[in-house]
Amino acid sequence: METMIKEQLAEWAEKYNDPVYFQEDPIIFPRHFASGLSGDQAGYRTADVEIAAVIAAHLAWGRRSMIVRDCTRAMDEMDWKPYDYVMNGDYRNDGSSLHRTVRWSEFAAICGRLRNIYASTDSIEGMSNSRIRTEIYGRKEDPRAPDKKINMMRRWLVRDDGKVDLGIWKHSDRKELLIPLDVHVYEMASSLGLTSRKQKDIVTVREITDAFREIFPDDPCKGDFALFGYGIAGHLPENAQ
Repeated sequence: METMIKEQLAEWAEKYNDPVYFQEDPIIFPRHFASGLSGDQAGYRTADVEIAAVIAAHLAWGRRSMIVRDCTRAMDEMDWKPYDYVMNGDYRNDGSSLHRTVRWSEFAAICGRLRNIYASTDSIEGMSNSRIRTEIYGRKEDPRAPDKKINMMRRWLVRDDGKVDLGIWKHSDRKELLIPLDVHVYEMASSLGLTSRKQKDIVTVREITDAFREIFPDDPCKGDFALFGYGIAGHLPENAQ
């Protein structure tokens, strides 16, 4: 990767790793509960943050305003007590839309699987991507899947620089995080020369992540904010072409 491109991506990552750009973003939902983990009157638990992150990540596709609207609907259904709601076992379960093609019945199924998991553990931190995919989201195992929503959720819960991300998973290493890859992220990464692959799979995820590891050796997912900046700027400055 050319030095000028590295410098520009590093600059964007620093600028956009700032909560001011994420006030209308699904991360605000787990953040709401993370803010109550330090012993204040809210009294939230780690599971509240994790459940909010699971639901928000699942709904995180489409326009951000619609995502926030529909995540709010989900949290309202939970009475803003995700852990209590999940463990109570009485879920909204019908065929109407919660968010785009995601129905309330799908939401209920996720809650039911979470209930089974939290019956024997206080946290899902130790679960692999494959287990989260199959045991929480109810998807078929797919070793080549990019697992965008899971990698995004991991970024939220692991990165610990005290800015946008929450850093509540203390036994995970941010060096091991992977870039959350969707079509938009792929197109930006491809146009920047971070990958030459056509498939939007886990191999491409690792290639893009490794490219950012050249810039952020200990924190490759910081590159997610660089891509966010590139998306806003729409192009590289001429001297970084």
